[in-house]
Amino acid sequence: MNATRKSRPPKGRATISDVAREAGVSIKTVSRVINNEPNVRPVTAERVLDAIRSLDYQPDPSARGLAGQQSWTLGLIYDNPSPNYLFRTITGALQGCNEAGYALTLQAPGPDRRNLSAMVERFVARSRVDGVLLTPPVGDVAEVLDTLDRMGLPYARIAPLDSRPGLGVCIDDRSAAIRVTEHLIELGHRRIAFVKGHPDHGASEARQDGYRLALMRHRIAIEENLEFEGKFDFDSGIAAGQYLLKLESPPTAIFAANDEMAAGVMQAAQQLGWKIPEQLSVAGFDDTPVSRSLWPPLTTVHQPIRHMAQRATELLIDEIGKRLSGEVRTMAPSVQVFDTPLVVRHSTGSPPA
Repeated sequence: MNATRKSRPPKGRATISDVAREAGVSIKTVSRVINNEPNVRPVTAERVLDAIRSLDYQPDPSARGLAGQQSWTLGLIYDNPSPNYLFRTITGALQGCNEAGYALTLQAPGPDRRNLSAMVERFVARSRVDGVLLTPPVGDVAEVLDTLDRMGLPYARIAPLDSRPGLGVCIDDRSAAIRVTEHLIELGHRRIAFVKGHPDHGASEARQDGYRLALMRHRIAIEENLEFEGKFDFDSGIAAGQYLLKLESPPTAIFAANDEMAAGVMQAAQQLGWKIPEQLSVAGFDDTPVSRSLWPPLTTVHQPIRHMAQRATELLIDEIGKRLSGEVRTMAPSVQVFDTPLVVRHSTGSPPA
């Protein structure tokens, strides 16, 4: 580091002048970087962002308002391999934004996920959003939430799985997985396999917990060879189906932790000559459009992803308005829980005699 660089001001919060001195640029250049304006060289912008981080600079909301009022833009930060999930999340968020006159900008972590908090900080500094929506698993990363709290930026989480207070919407993944598994048990199945989702997603663990709890409730042994770790995508569903159905004692039912993996399981089963549901029952999770386009149509859990994303957007916009007006909260922000009904279709039936 250059020995002439200034250290953080000893008293009070850092100012835009401090950032300009630290980066060796003009105040106008710092403003351009913060406001994501053009005509700033990438190397200069990176130097300004480094100075912002070094000084822990946080733009004053009132000064930001004087500079350009609200940006009237929200950020959606996502990292989910399911295109159906992402499409419905964006659709819901856009609906919430459109109704309130907001725009929506998207950000994915990219190939390097080792420092999500730095990515979020750069995104916020460059996009000048008024608040952010976080989808799983980004919304469960403590460092990301700490960064947003430190920056004083409002955020709402979609499907958080920790007990951290704040705005958000969620479902009870564990209870929903119990219902699916018990549906298969009630049909008479005792060898029920489970395809787990991506290990980075907390929902994967919660749904696996529900599957195992249902088995234990009905005194059915948990067999590790009947569990397969997928990635919430179609290809890992195919791999799961090929593995499970080639076991010496294959399952009579397979519960996949999302619909895309369930679709992959069904394709693998059909390629191997298994009839659904006569020889094999298959169930999924989410009730995405793919669940209705399969043949036979897929038994699944209805997760109202679009409505959840819309509600999270409404909660976030409401929070932004309260902060700008200086309104003091009388209650701590909370997470709203949505219902997840089981949708029984023709992919599940009684086990073969």
